[in-house]
Amino acid sequence: MARIGVDARLTYYRRGGISQYIEHLIHFFATLDVENQYFILQSRKDRRNLAATPNQHRVYCWTPAHNRFERLALAVEVFPLWLDLLHSPDFIPPVGGRYRSVITVHDLTFLHYPAFLTPDSRRYYNDQIEAAVARADHIIADSEATRVDAINLLDVPPEKITAILLAADEQFRPAPPEEIARIRAIYHLPSEYLLFVGTFEPRKNLGGLLRAYALLCTRLADAPPLIMAGQRGWLYDEVFDLIRQLKLSERVSWVENVPYPDLPALYSGAGLLCLPSFYEGFGLPPLEAMACGTPVVVSNRASLPEVVGDAGILIDPDDTASIADALYRVLTDSALAADLRQRGLARAALFTWQETARQTLAVYRRVLEQI
Repeated sequence: MARIGVDARLTYYRRGGISQYIEHLIHFFATLDVENQYFILQSRKDRRNLAATPNQHRVYCWTPAHNRFERLALAVEVFPLWLDLLHSPDFIPPVGGRYRSVITVHDLTFLHYPAFLTPDSRRYYNDQIEAAVARADHIIADSEATRVDAINLLDVPPEKITAILLAADEQFRPAPPEEIARIRAIYHLPSEYLLFVGTFEPRKNLGGLLRAYALLCTRLADAPPLIMAGQRGWLYDEVFDLIRQLKLSERVSWVENVPYPDLPALYSGAGLLCLPSFYEGFGLPPLEAMACGTPVVVSNRASLPEVVGDAGILIDPDDTASIADALYRVLTDSALAADLRQRGLARAALFTWQETARQTLAVYRRVLEQI
């Protein structure tokens, strides 16, 4: 019987894709592994208890996530637990320790596109990544694209890193008409709209999307409005300045901090989802949209082709005309849109969090066998 720690502190501080990843792993570990003992490291401020079964135990941690001293401080908090293995899903493990270390690298944006991060974030990741990779006994990547990046950019031995793809939550499925109508009423949405979901930050290429949408409007006078749903990242003011410059204020709306339960109906009501990112370590929104039966238009970069497969339209994020043409095709070709919906539903069904958790446990077992 092993003593396994899972660092879940980030789930209190940031409600994004990595937090979803952590919570889904813990949830499915409860049924997939009832023998080993799990110690769930949570912020002492977090009112939730992610430990759900007798072999899962909550640990109250004082060390905040993404603190400059967290590797040292967390090492002190973990020491009394006598762990055999610690999984750091946000990739930064504590210093030292007698236990085996598994980390998850979600993306390497800070190495590919350093200009897309805030100076503080860039310093944080650049200062930590080499030490984290050296300390880890094994590394998990969200996609084969990220795995290859880690091998090429960080000199990680291929046998030391495993690609384990993520999944969409089970709540993402085509919403019934009455639920779509309810969400439209809450957010004052039109009957038809195009959708972007994600953080407002440079790597999402919102400038390219807006310029492509402006081109679309010149070709299709009755093009549906564009709804941008997400959280403010950084340099988001430039997005709103561009909307004004392109004279799209009447056609582009922003919905901030949509509650997670509202997302399936938001996706289901959209004519399509467009994510023209320059880089994604995985990209959950396209997978969630496909699970809801919504056609997707995504970049042909990094992990996105791996996630979407032949179920979406791939575009060059540097080519505004390419993005606009893809939007036009989906909106004007009903047969294409119907085909993408069916392909998307079938593609999304291939990804499950249970399988992600099962493969993660297999990594744990391999690492523990090295003791």
